[in-house]
Amino acid sequence: MMQWHIACDFDGTITPTDVIDSILQRFADPSWETIEADWLDGKIGSRECLSRQLSLVRATPTDLLAFFDTVEIDPSFPDFVDHVRELGASIDIVSDGIEQGIARILARHYVSLLPIFANRLRQTAHDEWRIDFPFSSDACRVASGNCKCKSAPAGKRLLVIGDGQSDMCVASNADFVFAKGRLVEHCERNGIPHARFESFADLPALLARLPKLPMASAAHLTLEQQELFHHV
Repeated sequence: MMQWHIACDFDGTITPTDVIDSILQRFADPSWETIEADWLDGKIGSRECLSRQLSLVRATPTDLLAFFDTVEIDPSFPDFVDHVRELGASIDIVSDGIEQGIARILARHYVSLLPIFANRLRQTAHDEWRIDFPFSSDACRVASGNCKCKSAPAGKRLLVIGDGQSDMCVASNADFVFAKGRLVEHCERNGIPHARFESFADLPALLARLPKLPMASAAHLTLEQQELFHHV
């Protein structure tokens, strides 16, 4: 596994729910849902979506920290991180969510020293915020806040772990995908080599069965390998 790099989504993948959606439900004007619908329909990219939505949030820093401290994660995730490191693979959190929230939530569950590539909140008034996009790209095909396609170090095979729309573009460039939620349907629809999972407890066994893929492309999977993983 030393030649593999894992790019792991956060919201809905490590957590059971989408953290930003929960913030919006609790602290934002209800018009955030109309903006969300435009994003899901492909009318706007996530960068525009998040900028407009987070401007509707009214919450103090204390409010947000208290909220982050209520967020649970998949209880098997810390052991999965340890397992990956023992195998010699590298792993980053690559998220279109909020860096400060991800760091606090993971630290509360004793997961530390993981590189986090995500968007950042900036306070503009007592209870008002904007969101910055340090990992965006004007060349991003889907106008994401965080262009996940830039997440793979040169010379390594890319394994993507994710669940939804923000993972779909990078999944097309991955050597393999561990998918749940809407990402499973996307992989099936587009012939992307993948394995379905429900919990991080499932993943050590899947890692052990990961095909020995050619460096250039996951398209070289044999039919037997594709059948093995598509029906896990």
